Amino acid sequence: MMGTRVDEATTPHTRKIGEADMTTITRRITTLGAAAALAVSALAGASATAAPASAPAAGTSALCHYGWGSLPKVSATMVAGPLTNLRAGKHTCFDRLVVDVRGSAPGYRVEYVDQIIQDGSGTIVPVRGGAKIKITVNAPSYDGNGQIVYQPANPKEAVNVTGYAALRQVRWLGSFEGTSEFGVGVRARTPFRVTKLTDAGTSRLIIDIAHNW
Repeated sequence: MMGTRVDEATTPHTRKIGEADMTTITRRITTLGAAAALAVSALAGASATAAPASAPAAGTSALCHYGWGSLPKVSATMVAGPLTNLRAGKHTCFDRLVVDVRGSAPGYRVEYVDQIIQDGSGTIVPVRGGAKIKITVNAPSYDGNGQIVYQPANPKEAVNVTGYAALRQVRWLGSFEGTSEFGVGVRARTPFRVTKLTDAGTSRLIIDIAHNW
């Protein structure tokens, strides 16, 4: 019997792979491997670039624009007061101290100092922090009958500022000749501002101390 003829031209599945074919296949595999490596490298680079954007500190700093300066802020207005309370609060870009006063808003002197010196006695009063602010409120802590209205339980810690970004300590220095004073320790000599608010029968002296420059 005659055997059946198999034509390589019409049945490619039986075609033998030659040396040239193997070279072509090897080149294609090498090219695909290099492309995959480049893709993985690009993804890793994108992840590394995106990571710093999630850092909260950078985003918070970008939101805070001050322009307040750190020079003394002064208003000469004198009032009978009296001073009734001191409060503190945290905000995104600054820490706030609020002095409550009965009646009209008082004048003030708020400034960075080298040392906190208590008026009357001349005593140097230490406070925690890298910089010091002295706050003088032009209102007494006692009423017209000489009765004390404001007296913190712990003068060394007139208000609790634990965990605050700028504030480190607030000390009550007392009243002297119709004015009241606080010594404030802060993290650093950052900008601050002073504002006054008045409503029916009461007023507030507000001191905002920036977290950064």
